[in-house]
Amino acid sequence: QVQLVESGGGLVQAGGSLRLSCAASGRTLTIYSMGWFRQAPGKPRDFLGRFSTVDSSTNYEDSVKGRFTISRDEAANTLYLHMAGLKPEDTAVYYCAARLTNTGDAWSSWGQGTQVTVSS
Repeated sequence: QVQLVESGGGLVQAGGSLRLSCAASGRTLTIYSMGWFRQAPGKPRDFLGRFSTVDSSTNYEDSVKGRFTISRDEAANTLYLHMAGLKPEDTAVYYCAARLTNTGDAWSSWGQGTQVTVSS
């Protein structure tokens, strides 16, 4: 199996930047895609973007396109979410997830989440 641990959350002022990290361990060679999600209180968990470990391609949900960037340090087995121009509505718990070769399209591995709070 794969274990994911997020870090880097915190309190930031509107307009500021933050970088989240997601460290993967375990059977990391089974990962073919990693993604970032977030969940605000009382709302469903939303997809933000994904990174393909096969071809390093990315795609993003429209609301964060141009402000958020996903990158990966392959040697460190770490995925990053670079966030800029943060807004109070970006306040949420941020999760990373992975798709594995033996589980198909399901986001089958999840981290515990890291809280991001953006003050106005």
